[in-house]
Amino acid sequence: MSSSSAAVNSQSPGLKNYFKTPEGRYKLQYEKTHPAAVLHYTHGKAVSQLTIAYLKEKPTNQASSTPSTPSSGGVRSAAARLLSSGNGNRAFSFVGGNGVSRAVSGNSRIGGSIGAATGSSSSQPLTNFDGKGTYLIFNSADTLFISDLNSQDKDPIKAIHFSNSNPICHAFDSEMKDGHDLLIGLQSGDVYSVSLRQQLQDPGRKLVAAQHYNKDGAINNSRCTCTAWVPEGDGTFVVGHADGNVYVYEKSKDGTADCSFSAIKDQTQFAVSHARSSKSNPIARWHICQGSVNSLSFSSDGTCLATVGRDGYLRVFDFSKEQLKFGGKSYYGALLCCAWSSDGKYILTGGEDDLVQVWSTEDRKIVAWGEGHNSWVSGVAFDSYWSAPSSEGTGENVVYRFGSVAQDTQLLLWDLAMDEIVVPLRGPPGGSPTFSSGSHSAHWDNAIPVGSLQPSPSMRDVPKISPLVAHRAHVDPLSGLIFTNESVVTISREGHIKIWMRPGHAENSQSSSSEPIVATTTSLKDRSGTSSTKTGISNYKHTSSVLFS
Repeated sequence: MSSSSAAVNSQSPGLKNYFKTPEGRYKLQYEKTHPAAVLHYTHGKAVSQLTIAYLKEKPTNQASSTPSTPSSGGVRSAAARLLSSGNGNRAFSFVGGNGVSRAVSGNSRIGGSIGAATGSSSSQPLTNFDGKGTYLIFNSADTLFISDLNSQDKDPIKAIHFSNSNPICHAFDSEMKDGHDLLIGLQSGDVYSVSLRQQLQDPGRKLVAAQHYNKDGAINNSRCTCTAWVPEGDGTFVVGHADGNVYVYEKSKDGTADCSFSAIKDQTQFAVSHARSSKSNPIARWHICQGSVNSLSFSSDGTCLATVGRDGYLRVFDFSKEQLKFGGKSYYGALLCCAWSSDGKYILTGGEDDLVQVWSTEDRKIVAWGEGHNSWVSGVAFDSYWSAPSSEGTGENVVYRFGSVAQDTQLLLWDLAMDEIVVPLRGPPGGSPTFSSGSHSAHWDNAIPVGSLQPSPSMRDVPKISPLVAHRAHVDPLSGLIFTNESVVTISREGHIKIWMRPGHAENSQSSSSEPIVATTTSLKDRSGTSSTKTGISNYKHTSSVLFS
């Protein structure tokens, strides 16, 4: 537990710095935040979102500045202000160091001069960021912040200021080949792609060498709500907007080329329109729904796209065929977030009905409702690093671990064992449903027809699951969570981040071992076919009671 974490936690009475699970304690290792005094609220307040970036080692034959636009400030970085215990000097490094040792500086806190070239003194070391590193990217007001996940320093190492709008959403892909690996969507509708490494190298507060799309909202001036790279898409990415549209871009094309699409005839119907010119970017517009597209997520192989919206529907598309596969409605209100399991068999959604919904992509319907939150569910994620503990039993039982956060300030962990779930058996009309344990597919009606949107099912027709753990993690409402190999990372709407170390790893981070742990760099698609991702032994049973910490 770092001193900065202890200091912050001491100001939050009633919050514990750990929570218990059957496999042990998750401990609060440290916290990240932004210097609130320097934030500007002239453009309104935006909910903080969180992206994790695993920056790979830079190839030795690659030029120092990948994009063609030169950096205005050389390779000195504000990251030189970090304490000497940052990435590279601590045994607890997920992916090794960032290639440099950092000297303790009197300006280690960003304070009022955030993003300025405080590292310009000749006595401070240069930071080239050519090595590996793990970074947290988050937005607050009109600034995008970058923090070193493996550093004890609470303040970010980089801040990028936007003068005309607020950053709303962002996405990172370490597999991008030409350096532009970070997407940023703004409230004005503008979209940027940049090189994360080059932003870290530059000491200024502005984007450098950025590719600009939908400039000044020329194509769509509604708020960007979500963005994602297409896995294996060779530079293709999508951006969702508050008016119900999703645009498909190719980063290799000019983002300023003229682009026009046919008029939308029916706001309530899904429709795809392609750009009239081969030089246009975006190349396609998907009209998803009437009202905002709140979140979108690709399956790990990039074949399917899931979206959730203001109208309360989850929609799952075959991305290459541009066809709706299936969809369904929440119990009540809008859906706010969604996430895929790494094997592509299940999708999580959460929203204004306070429920976590588990959808089967094979049966194309809800297979479980998670009850445990007391307010809107704002973030869901599968824990693809977790595996069920071994036992002496025979046979295998697929168990999924996932997490959720909500505006009730709680982090919930769930275990979903499909062979043990209690599912309803439909009786005759007007009769009471009966229940049985066993494979869900053996007891449900036939799968929903392809291409159809289903209404919300009756509450009695969907199995209910309870959380394994319920932990009040923050003082403020939560907006997102991410699982890593060694931790669970949570973020509040105000931009405060907490890193909760998994059982055993908190002790390892304090050890004197100099060997870094590199498992976190494994991509989702690399893990999708491994049995250790979600497969446990059949004798493993999650407890029926909820662990409150």
